[in-house]
Amino acid sequence: MGKVTTYLLLFRGVGGATQLPVVPLRAALTKAGFKNATTYINSGNALVRSALSREETIASVAALCKKKFGFDKAIFAPTSAEWQAVIKNNPFPEALDNPKWLHAALLAGKPTAAAIDGLLAIAADGEQLRVVKGVAYIHTPNGFGTSKMAAKFDKGIGVVNTARNWNTVLKMHELALGIEAK
Repeated sequence: MGKVTTYLLLFRGVGGATQLPVVPLRAALTKAGFKNATTYINSGNALVRSALSREETIASVAALCKKKFGFDKAIFAPTSAEWQAVIKNNPFPEALDNPKWLHAALLAGKPTAAAIDGLLAIAADGEQLRVVKGVAYIHTPNGFGTSKMAAKFDKGIGVVNTARNWNTVLKMHELALGIEAK
């Protein structure tokens, strides 16, 4: 058995018509052999401890979710240490006073400069977007739900991504530390 790693499972596009109910998801992950399966709110967030590689973990979770829940969108699986780096690399410390207006979007690839410039061109006064080490940080001090830049981000960034608000980023880190302490 290899080294056991904590993976944060971030499911793309959960909400609205696409649901991954937390109790059945947690039960299915546990039944599949993942250790310390934990879920957080009904928006596609889970954590597991696994001796499998990241690729094997994602493949196993993807197969399980497709079979049990009909879910077949992208799954991101940063390690606990990588998630800590997401927090550390936040280029907008001023946003921490109101964390619900700060989002971190994990990117499956590198967006073009034109894609980033296109989003910044529609940013309202004070809104910011910066990509740091595979993560797009989106600061919308006037509100995420009313931001044109935020509304256009998913298609505009041009790469598969999944975003979480900063409160969720911090809570997932806290949960990761908790299951690692068990």
